[in-house]
Amino acid sequence: MAELSHLDEQGRARMVDVSAKADTVRVATARGRVRMQPSTLALILSGEVPKGDVIAVARIAGIMAAKRTGDLIPMCHPLPITGVTVDVTADLAASTLEIEATARIVGKTGVEMEALTAVSVAALTVYDMCKAVDRGMTIEAVRLVHKAGGKSGEYQREGENAR
Repeated sequence: MAELSHLDEQGRARMVDVSAKADTVRVATARGRVRMQPSTLALILSGEVPKGDVIAVARIAGIMAAKRTGDLIPMCHPLPITGVTVDVTADLAASTLEIEATARIVGKTGVEMEALTAVSVAALTVYDMCKAVDRGMTIEAVRLVHKAGGKSGEYQREGENAR
């Protein structure tokens, strides 16, 4: 089993020192979904949710969250992100909103956590804005689907294609 890098020799939590690592281009993409009642999805798509444009607000929330990941997750490095995209698309047949976030950086450590945080907060925003009409919504399958850059190279989740 691999050694846990966030623990020192005494088993205490620590932030990994990445100062000796080279700056490289790094990118990570994560996905997730919010499952809801068909009537809730119809409200979102028609723009009739009382709190406003759910998809636009979720997209902005995801971007903001990616930029604040280092403040939210204790051992995450604060990163000077060079780009974040958050896409939210409806799947009418499944009654879901599909969320995809991609984060980019030129730096010493990866942006997987930023992409995952963007998806998670975008999904939480959908829930928050729609909970008055559908408390049974579920946030599902938040996962890393691709990462590139750095010493460990490229990762592509099996069964996931790039959009």
